[in-house]
Amino acid sequence: MELVVLSTSGKETGRKVTLDESVFGIEPNQHAVYLEVKQYLAAQRQGTHKSKERSEITASTRKLKKQKGSGSARYGDIKSPTFKGGGRVFGPKPRDYRFKLNKALKRLAKKSVLSQKLRDNSIRVLENLSFDAPKTKEFITLLDALTLTGKKSLFVLPEANKNVYLSSRNLPKTRVLNYNEISSYDLINAGEIIFLEGAVEKFQDNLKK
Repeated sequence: MELVVLSTSGKETGRKVTLDESVFGIEPNQHAVYLEVKQYLAAQRQGTHKSKERSEITASTRKLKKQKGSGSARYGDIKSPTFKGGGRVFGPKPRDYRFKLNKALKRLAKKSVLSQKLRDNSIRVLENLSFDAPKTKEFITLLDALTLTGKKSLFVLPEANKNVYLSSRNLPKTRVLNYNEISSYDLINAGEIIFLEGAVEKFQDNLKK
C-alpha cells in the first residue's frame, strides 16, 4: 500500500511512501471510534454546573404555620423545594466527566479512522515543510496548491515546527499537530489529512507500540 509524495506546489515528486496495512488497512471498528470520541468530548466539559440545595439557601428558618390543625400539608420554612426560591432537589453538582480507556482501544480507534479515510481517498502525503518565518500568506498559497481552500484539513508534522504552526493558526478550517498529539476526534473532524513525509513512519510506529 503506497501513496505518492506531493510537493508544496501540489505536483507529484516521484517518491512514494509505504503505508502499513495494520494501520491503514484494517476493518474499521465503529464502537472503538465512538468510545474515543466520547472520551475526548467528555474531557472538554468544565463540569462547573451547580444549583443550591435547601441547606445552602439564605432565607428565614421560621416555620410558616403550625404543624397541625390547618387541614393541609405540613409546612417547614421558606427554603423548602416546594416553594419558589427554595432549594433544588437532586440538582447538578460540580463533577469531572473524564473517563479512562485502555491504550489498545485508543490505537484501534485511530487505525479505524485512518483506514476509512484512506478508503475515501482523504489522506495525502506532502514533502517535508518548513517556513523561515510565520507567514499565513505562504500557508494559504500551499492550501491553494493542494486544492484545500475552504476545506477542513489536518496537517501532521514529524516534529514541532513553530513557524508552520503559527502560519496556520489564523485559518479556522486548518489544524497543524505533531504526530503524537492527535486523537481520533481530530482525524474524524478533518476532511483531508495531510501527512508530512517524515511523519508517516513515526505515526505508524507510534500506533504499533
